[in-house]
Amino acid sequence: MRKLLLLFGVLCSLHATALTLNMPAPGEDIVGEVVTVTVADYEHTINTYAEAYGVGFRQLVAANPGVNPWVPGAGTELVLPLQFILPPGERKGIVINLAEMRMYHYQPDGGTVETYPIGIGREGWETPLVAGAKVVSVIKDPTWVPPPSIRADHLAMGHRLPAVVPPGPDNPMGPWAVQLSTRGYYIHGTNKELGIGMRVSAGCIRMYNKDVEQFARRVAKGTTVRIVNAPVKVGWKQGALYVEVHEALEEQREVHVAEADVADAIHLASRLSSTPVEINWVGAKAAAMRQSGMPVRVSVDDSAGIASSR
Repeated sequence: MRKLLLLFGVLCSLHATALTLNMPAPGEDIVGEVVTVTVADYEHTINTYAEAYGVGFRQLVAANPGVNPWVPGAGTELVLPLQFILPPGERKGIVINLAEMRMYHYQPDGGTVETYPIGIGREGWETPLVAGAKVVSVIKDPTWVPPPSIRADHLAMGHRLPAVVPPGPDNPMGPWAVQLSTRGYYIHGTNKELGIGMRVSAGCIRMYNKDVEQFARRVAKGTTVRIVNAPVKVGWKQGALYVEVHEALEEQREVHVAEADVADAIHLASRLSSTPVEINWVGAKAAAMRQSGMPVRVSVDDSAGIASSR
């Protein structure tokens, strides 16, 4: 784990580019690195650091239990969960993991992956699972035409939406929108960046505006898009097995029970491995209960006789 001291002037200049990570070696699944920063000012909130480092609000809160998200306090150490087990399935195009509230954009050269925190659909307006969508267009300064269902929803809450919202600071699509072949769905910016890493949209994928500009300029028409829901991911690094656990989406917590999901995922990974590993089930259960959103080692460290976490 790497430790950084972050000063206010430096903080203001951060997040000019996406989090670009080298792809793992063949047979491995983990990218990035967990780092810590020291809060530099009492005026900083957790969201200050979430936006600066490309982490969703909810993910940063999960990685720092007991820290007040609105007043973490000068001198408080924050863990930045910038290490990830890549989502299951083919490492190609765009993969969005709803439970993780994160998007992975695999670069065509196969050497790097760009990853971004996202906001997704709230309960009742869930972002759909998608197996084979594609990017069909990239739009600068989009005009929002809210569909009748969204206008009716807002009207029921006492807010009348206009039929057309032109580009500008009041447009919830932000400065860029990437249209998907799944009808009515976009990956776009926002006029409410606090919602990144939360369930706030009517089904579309929201991004920080700096992120969406870079993403829109780099993504190609025809890029494949796959949307999955994997609250538990498992992966290998240097012969050790890791698990990454996220809290399941609210409406799916009866189906996704963390402890059972973790056990099933570990059993499957162990069966598929050509090299048997011993599992520290106490550590695996602890990872399931904490749901930190960070990779945790669950195979036994042969050199020490115990399992360690990163």
